[in-house]
Amino acid sequence: MTSETVDSLIRFVDARQGGLEILAELREKLSPRGDLVSPRGRELTQAVFGKPLTPVEVVETICRDVQSEGTAALLRYTESLDRASLTAETLRVPAEDLQSAHAEAAPEFLDSVRRIRENITQFQSAIRHEDVTITPRPGVRLTQRYVPMRRVGICVPGGAAAYPSTVLMTAVPAQVAGVDEIAVVAPPTPFGAYNKDMLATCHELGITEVYRCGGAQAVAAMAFGCDALPAVDKIVGPGNLFVALAKKQVFGTVDIDSFAGPSEVIVIADATASPAYVAADLLAQAEHSPGSAILITWDEALIDSVRGELQTQLAQLERSDLTRDALSDFGALILVRDAEQACELTDSFAPEHLHIETSDPDAQIATIRNSGAAFLGHHTPVALGDYAAGPSHVLPTGGTCKWAAGLSVNSFLRSGSVTMFDEGATKAIADDVVRIAEKEGLTAHARSVSIRTEA
Repeated sequence: MTSETVDSLIRFVDARQGGLEILAELREKLSPRGDLVSPRGRELTQAVFGKPLTPVEVVETICRDVQSEGTAALLRYTESLDRASLTAETLRVPAEDLQSAHAEAAPEFLDSVRRIRENITQFQSAIRHEDVTITPRPGVRLTQRYVPMRRVGICVPGGAAAYPSTVLMTAVPAQVAGVDEIAVVAPPTPFGAYNKDMLATCHELGITEVYRCGGAQAVAAMAFGCDALPAVDKIVGPGNLFVALAKKQVFGTVDIDSFAGPSEVIVIADATASPAYVAADLLAQAEHSPGSAILITWDEALIDSVRGELQTQLAQLERSDLTRDALSDFGALILVRDAEQACELTDSFAPEHLHIETSDPDAQIATIRNSGAAFLGHHTPVALGDYAAGPSHVLPTGGTCKWAAGLSVNSFLRSGSVTMFDEGATKAIADDVVRIAEKEGLTAHARSVSIRTEA
């Protein structure tokens, strides 16, 4: 059993006798079912499609049209949904625009981009899979090899803010993998494909393909290919509900990184944690709006202190109204019995981000199986991972980290085996192969081996 108090800012839950149900409720609220749409979105859907479609129906229609009509449908939806009138020739950002954005960028900004690129490169290079070859018996050579994908597409958001960090966190791992071609799509907005910081980052990384399109239509174009935007092998990067649903729709035609939902964090904290730090970490996640921000602690005094800090710090934020809404809708301050229960609840929720602010974070993370990315200690805010540490900030959400991994250099490598037997080794293993093949009734399989062993 749990007891719950809801105020105008964030709910408090006494979960010392339970707690799983409150996290299950939050998980359900965060689940992108694809059947909800804002009033503005509903109006736009009615205007564009002439009837009230669900987001799933919208995405299915767009993907079907782009697959069958190609560039014409891509441009039509770009105009009707994004209010941008483009042609096949103006869809791609010209090389001179990338160059000029880079030339006009602040030197300090480019210095940061270069340092972050080096951090990402260093980490991704260290974890990159390498070919493994064994010779278990004379005449047998077995290899597992890793080959980079030829061409990948990256979705960069551009609705409410510009995201040069997304370019870094997706493109650099692909480059470390050895991907030949990288295509970036961003909505035709001041925060998207017309944002000079984003374009300057692309140029700094050597990315020459940037397209002025976003949403489901851009995902469909990259998956199916068209005259103006050749098809890719894999689509990665974040986006809104329509982008997520489109990636799910085209999976199978191409690979995708994940079916991403709202961002989320669980902060596990004890009496050694700074209430100001904890509040700042919760607000940083709620700022995504929607974004889930949950504190789990066994120190009751910390909850009161954090609530006060939330009120104080909220007043200083530019997006305070949106952040407050996210705290109210998707946030919680949860009191548990002890560290063991905190870890059990965290494992059941399987958060995208986990921040452990305790006296011994190594002890807690050792008992937690499920988190997309973990941040340990009082001085390791999640924002370090979002922007500069080295691991990619593209992570599994919605509890999917129970089976999914975050984006990395290895996401862009295709694994395959290479087998080689000489004549003697084939003869040595032939009886086993023939015996099993004949048991399965696959006599041609058996014959393809036995014919090589006949005198």
